[in-house]
Amino acid sequence: MSTIKQNLVEPTQTKTPGSGVSSIGNLKKAFPNAPQYNEYKDAAVKSFYEDLLNNANGDSSDIAGYYGISGFSLNYNENNPPKLEDVETGGGGLPATSFSPNVTSPGPGSTNAAAQPEYTGDVKNIDTINNFGSGLGGLVSPSETSINMSDTKLGSYISGRSFQGSNGNT
Repeated sequence: MSTIKQNLVEPTQTKTPGSGVSSIGNLKKAFPNAPQYNEYKDAAVKSFYEDLLNNANGDSSDIAGYYGISGFSLNYNENNPPKLEDVETGGGGLPATSFSPNVTSPGPGSTNAAAQPEYTGDVKNIDTINNFGSGLGGLVSPSETSINMSDTKLGSYISGRSFQGSNGNT
């Protein structure tokens, strides 16, 4: 995460208007009803973002209103986060394993994933996969990590980790 403060809706004028620099005064006159020039401030934007992202009020209709998708929540905890061991595999557009896509071709001239045959080639045993780097790795089920990630607040990020303990240590 950047340590440099970014402008949200409260613009700062640090340079004299000129070539390549906007004039806040002129923008206010051109767009007097724009929220950033009125009561809508950075704290309200951060709060709105966290509520929407983490669905703090537990109401999925907020998301539907903004994205036009009914019954959808960005919060895994509401959507029964997937467990890798429960992923259905096979042909017809299903993945080859719970952690890899089906790489088979649906056949000459077809782009229909539903026509894919089951992948019958060799796949790695999940227990023998050694993830590059540190952390829990890409083979940890979202059902195990989503609870911690759903509590993330702006400014509480831990450099190099998704949440406390996600590096494999406590």
